[in-house]
Amino acid sequence: MEVKTSLLDNMIGVGDMVLLDPLSEDSFIENLKNRFEHNEIYTYIGSVVISMNPYKSLPIYTAEKVEEYRNRNFYELSPHIYALADEAYRSLRDQDKDQCILITGESGAGKTEASKFVMSYVAAVCGKGQEVNKVKEQLLQSNPVLEAFGNAKTMRNDNSSRFGKYMDIEFDFKGDPLGGVISNYLLEKSRVVKQPRGERNFHIFYQLLSGASEDTLKKLKLDRDFSKYNYLSLDSATVNGLDDAASFRTVRNAMQIVGFMEDEVQSVLELVAAVLKLGNIEFKPESRVNGFDESRVKDKNDLKEMCELLGIEQSVLERAFSFRTVEAKMEKVSTTLNVAQAYYARDALAKNLYSRLFSWLVNRINESIKAQTKARKKVMGVLDIYGFEIFEDNSFEQFIINYCNEKLQQIFIELTLREEQEEYVREGIEWTNIKYFNNAIICHLIENNKNGILAMLDEECLRPGTVTDETFLDKLNTVCAEHQHFESRLSKNSKFLTDHSLPHNCFRIQHYAGKVLYRVEGFVDKNNDLLYRDLSQAMYKANHSLIKLLFPEGNPAKVNLKRPPTAGFQFRASVGTLMKNLLTKNPNYIRCIKPNDKKAPHIFTESLVCHQVRYLGLMENVRVRRAGYAFRQAYEPCLERYKMLCKQTWPHWKGPPREGVEVLLTDLQVPVEEYAYGRSKIFIRNPRTLFFLEEKRRQCLEDLATLIQKIYRGWKCRTQFQLLKKSQVVVAAWYKRYAQQKKYQNIRCSALVVQSFIRGWKARKILRELKYKKRCEEAVTTISAHWHGTQVRREYRKFFRANAGKKIYDFTIQKIMQKYFLGLKKTMPSMSPIDKSWPARPYGFLDGTHQELRRMFHLWRCKKYRSQFTEEKKATYDEKLAASKLFKDKKALYPNSVGQPFKGDYLEINKNPKYQKLNSLVEDKVLLADVVSKINRANGKGAPRLFLLTKKNFVLADQKTGQVKASVPLLELSSVSVSTQNDGFFALKLKEGATSAAKGDFLLSSDRLIEIITKLHRTGAASADRNQIKIDIADEFLVQFKQDKVCVKFIQGAPKNGNGVACKRKNNRLLEVSVPSP
Repeated sequence: MEVKTSLLDNMIGVGDMVLLDPLSEDSFIENLKNRFEHNEIYTYIGSVVISMNPYKSLPIYTAEKVEEYRNRNFYELSPHIYALADEAYRSLRDQDKDQCILITGESGAGKTEASKFVMSYVAAVCGKGQEVNKVKEQLLQSNPVLEAFGNAKTMRNDNSSRFGKYMDIEFDFKGDPLGGVISNYLLEKSRVVKQPRGERNFHIFYQLLSGASEDTLKKLKLDRDFSKYNYLSLDSATVNGLDDAASFRTVRNAMQIVGFMEDEVQSVLELVAAVLKLGNIEFKPESRVNGFDESRVKDKNDLKEMCELLGIEQSVLERAFSFRTVEAKMEKVSTTLNVAQAYYARDALAKNLYSRLFSWLVNRINESIKAQTKARKKVMGVLDIYGFEIFEDNSFEQFIINYCNEKLQQIFIELTLREEQEEYVREGIEWTNIKYFNNAIICHLIENNKNGILAMLDEECLRPGTVTDETFLDKLNTVCAEHQHFESRLSKNSKFLTDHSLPHNCFRIQHYAGKVLYRVEGFVDKNNDLLYRDLSQAMYKANHSLIKLLFPEGNPAKVNLKRPPTAGFQFRASVGTLMKNLLTKNPNYIRCIKPNDKKAPHIFTESLVCHQVRYLGLMENVRVRRAGYAFRQAYEPCLERYKMLCKQTWPHWKGPPREGVEVLLTDLQVPVEEYAYGRSKIFIRNPRTLFFLEEKRRQCLEDLATLIQKIYRGWKCRTQFQLLKKSQVVVAAWYKRYAQQKKYQNIRCSALVVQSFIRGWKARKILRELKYKKRCEEAVTTISAHWHGTQVRREYRKFFRANAGKKIYDFTIQKIMQKYFLGLKKTMPSMSPIDKSWPARPYGFLDGTHQELRRMFHLWRCKKYRSQFTEEKKATYDEKLAASKLFKDKKALYPNSVGQPFKGDYLEINKNPKYQKLNSLVEDKVLLADVVSKINRANGKGAPRLFLLTKKNFVLADQKTGQVKASVPLLELSSVSVSTQNDGFFALKLKEGATSAAKGDFLLSSDRLIEIITKLHRTGAASADRNQIKIDIADEFLVQFKQDKVCVKFIQGAPKNGNGVACKRKNNRLLEVSVPSP
């Protein structure tokens, strides 16, 4: 199987700079430009990856790409950051070697994104599982939190890391992540109080003001307007492509995933708000008696709000801004602070508060992501730190950043040479010393404990007396004057004392990447990084839990009079620890380069790239790599790639791969000095030799391709001819078969036609003979029948004439009756009892029979219809029948009730809780329950009453309360009177002398009059112990009201108040009911 080396196949430019020929700075830059213009942003220098920032999204980081580079040889595919990440991960997993990935480059070169790609690739290829996925998610989500608090928008980069980060990712023996540890270096805390023009403060300030809810801002005493805060620059407050509100939500979510508690998140936001409030505190001078000025807070509102956020007494912090206490042995001296000193103290507090908060965040994240097991772990470190910085105005920050890069360059050269030497020794090839620039002399100039620049800066900061930046420069001029890499206006190394490019307050160091001019202004203050003890103690007195953790030196019980270590000392110690850590691991390098300063795609500024190539030492890297042998490859893949160049090795080599390579190179007559044989690899000294082999291979591949094409085309033509020939034979066979079948079918059809004609002729002949014979027989039979008939008629003529008429009549009548019944069967009406249709009578003599059959059919179908009824339905129809007998053609209201079913219980008295009490008073089953109107004799108006009918009583009750007004046994009811009109009035007349007749009869009105009276009548008729209730239907009837009898008279006419029925009192003896005309 041939190994595809995409570095050499179909290359755009040269994928590995080690193979660049000729090697010069111009060819190096041109190769980078050529690949960048074709979106090839990654290039190798041996095992080092150069990454160009494309300033646009490229489709080269998909899941498919991850799988493509997974478990592949480093040089097997085209250059990619995934190849380096995979090589590092596999070395860690399979060879048990701790790894570190060093990512360097200047701001905007894409270091942070490169570290994200490395971590995302490792997360994608390592193991799966609930706990493993949780660890991976926490490791990945730590980035948004640190970016929010440690990144800012600069002139060169919209998301520039303003701190150095080193993360150790810990793995178990299977290669699954267990946790991690993050170290941070040199947060640019001066950015908190002051930003260069066109740059922003740290992201978190803008994210908080843009993305927090109104309730959160109210709790933090903040306003969304950026202009209200002195620490926020306004000219770059908003950045195109950055959504601060969405980023804030992302940060909150990331903090939750990492493991921050809600109260911890709130405490962090309170400290961020306190820093903003701190920047708004302003001071004014106030003269004292002794003639000195004392600082006072102008507007105490911001100071008050800040103290409320942090739980500090306002007077304590206000005093700390006005006075400074100096302790020396047993004495305390309190001095006043002028306005400038107060502003210095305010800014120092803001910087310390934010930087300590950032360090606490890093430690808190480490607590969440640290490995929970104590078993031995494998480690992969990822270092994302500032690249070499050369600005127009370089200060203390650039000095220590460049010192860190000098140390990284030193370890890079050492590890690269060591790796080369180890490989040479491992392969048994003689090692020759390589000449290179060793920058240890520059590191010694900076970090030497006696005469180093950092040591002298610390000494100057600690000595008594007046200390200024100028005294520090004078000391440098004295101690370092003769150092070959140090220059100043007074040093012996400066070529001209009057060199105007070297100002008096500056010094110049010749770093490995070039000369850098440093301005000493601010070196002493930034190195001291002092925070007045009064402010530390004020912070410790806060009730805020997090503040006490950030300012432990403010504890009065633990007062330490010893001066705290300087910033330079701390950073040098951190760098030393980092270097020791890196030396224990196998290094992997990613060198990030930005192609232009405009942060735009498709623009390649050669001068800018050249500048970065120089200070990254990439040319030096290539020269070190090429000092011995430029290219090396294992014997087997080398033989697989070039075996077609020699007849003895093509197409298959039977012996060991090394012998095959030796035969191959001997046959090609490659000079012996151009290569060397290692134990497992072939080493090629000059790239020209490799390109010679590649050119030979390309020509050979073209010849082989032509040969393959020729053989393939011949095979294809032969195969096509054989296929055509075979097809022709098959087609001919099928056609002959088809032709013979067709011929046979025609002959067969012809034979069948002839046969059918012959058989038809024979059949017709036989038929004619049979028909003739039949006609003869029929003729004989007919003649015989006629003859016998004639004889019989002659014999019986005398008997036939006497009975013929009666027989003909009976026969005719029989046929007519048969026809009548058959016709009646076909025209029978439907089975509905109300269908009155009946077929017409065909003959007059059948009139009686016709009517009797109609009656019998009607009775039969009525019986069939009744047989379908349930008992409940029969009872309903019995009631309807009884109502018909009582009111049909007697009461005008009756037709309206025919179509309405008799429901009975309209109030649902058993289910309605409103009538539960009333239902309990009624003993028997309720047959009817409805609302009626009781007519008042005084005015003729009706009052609603509940009417209940049982088998023994009828009851009248109040509609609202359900209270029983009257309960009358049906035995005491004598008759019921109604009118003939279309009204609902009816009178219940009681028997004279009855117990319930004391108040007289009842005059009621209801729309369901027909149903009520029918049920009353049927209930009375069903009882054996009482007489049937009499129903009187008349337009005038008398009603007994107590002792008086009143006539109720019904007249037709429209009432005055509407279209309904109206009752009106005419006099003491007459009630007149007006009923609308029909």
